Amino acid sequence: MTDEDWMRHAIKLAQHAENEGEVPVGALLVKEDELIAEGWNMPIGSCDPTAHAEIIAIRKAGARQKNYRLINTTLYVTLEPCVMCMGAICHSRIQRLVFGAYDSKRGAVCHALHLADAPFLNHSVSWIGGILEADTSVLLSNFFQAKRLASK
Repeated sequence: MTDEDWMRHAIKLAQHAENEGEVPVGALLVKEDELIAEGWNMPIGSCDPTAHAEIIAIRKAGARQKNYRLINTTLYVTLEPCVMCMGAICHSRIQRLVFGAYDSKRGAVCHALHLADAPFLNHSVSWIGGILEADTSVLLSNFFQAKRLASK
C-alpha cells in the first residue's frame, strides 16, 4: 500500500473520533506493510489528556509487539504531532512519520518545534508531511467550524 492508502485509513479513524465528539485525528502504525495498531483521539471521552490518536496507536503497538521499541515502523497520522506525541514517537524509536495536515501553531515536527531531528534526543525520525493535506485539513476545519457555530 502507498502512503496515500494508509492515510485514507487514518482519515477513517479520524472520522470515528469525530463521531464520538473528539477532535478528528486518526493514527496507525505499520510494520513491513502490515497494520499493527491504530487509534483515534479519545481525551474527552476517556478523561485522559494523553489519549491522542498517536499515543493510543503507540500503546497498542507496544502491547502487540511486546516491546516498547517500535523499530522499523511507520506512523501515519492525520495531523502534525504535538510535543507530547513527538516525545513518544522518538522514545518508541518509530523510524518514519507520515502526516496529513500541518499544525502551524502547535506542530512539533516542523512548526512550533522541530523535534523529529532535535540534537538533544537520542533518536531522529524521518518524516513527510502534507499527505492528503486537503482532505485532512478540511476534516479539522469543518469540525471546528461546527463547534463554533454550535456554541453561538
